[in-house]
Amino acid sequence: MKKVILFITCSFIVLATATAQTKTTKKTTTTKKTTTKPKISLPTSISSATSVLSGGGVSSLSETDIVNGLKEALVTASQNSSSMLNQLDGFNKNMKIRIPFPPQCQIVASKLRDMGMGSKVDEFETTLNRAAEQAAKDAAPIFVSAIQNMTITDAKNILTGSDTAATGYLRNNTMSSLYSAFNPTVTNALNSTFATSKWAEITTLYNRIPFVTKVDTDLPRFTTNRALQGLFVVVGEQEQKIRKDPAAQVTDLLKKVFGNK
Repeated sequence: MKKVILFITCSFIVLATATAQTKTTKKTTTTKKTTTKPKISLPTSISSATSVLSGGGVSSLSETDIVNGLKEALVTASQNSSSMLNQLDGFNKNMKIRIPFPPQCQIVASKLRDMGMGSKVDEFETTLNRAAEQAAKDAAPIFVSAIQNMTITDAKNILTGSDTAATGYLRNNTMSSLYSAFNPTVTNALNSTFATSKWAEITTLYNRIPFVTKVDTDLPRFTTNRALQGLFVVVGEQEQKIRKDPAAQVTDLLKKVFGNK
């Protein structure tokens, strides 16, 4: 009986959202075309990083050189991540981070597909991912601010840490600011359809059913949190590439810091 009620109530949001989308002029996420900066290579091992940081064999490098070089590399990586996700289908066609139909209502998605209405489910999921793609543009300046505030100790820990140490640093120092930046953009994007209001109405009714597992009634919050999860997956991938795949060093400082490994 609970599953029947869940199916009936949650189905409405999918159909309503899909209908709204067909009546609204389709918008695509756009970004200014910029020349993609080459990825920068970091020291590839703890021993090499420690050698550089301690001045062993590279007497011309100061701690300031090291920190500034690392900052330049991380700024490039974070900007690449933000730009990749802000593109059309940056989330929607990346199966590692694509935002799915809310897990609590997967039974609805399955039933609708069985009834030949899978396109409605796809349209609803696309709405969530388009909202995340729009919000991704706000990540880069927040990351840059955190990177510029990095201390010498932070830099040493990142260079000698795991292959996602920088990602961990950014997550710890930007999550609150990222949520505050992403949530309004996601909310506005979802409000352009019936998604937000209908989701809140339906899930509130569902949550009144005795003994059911409560569903998150805040669709923008669900979408924002999933968008941030996906963002850090991509940032982590970019960091691993930086560490493992040597690339052109495009400034004298980067050549000085990372060319002496």
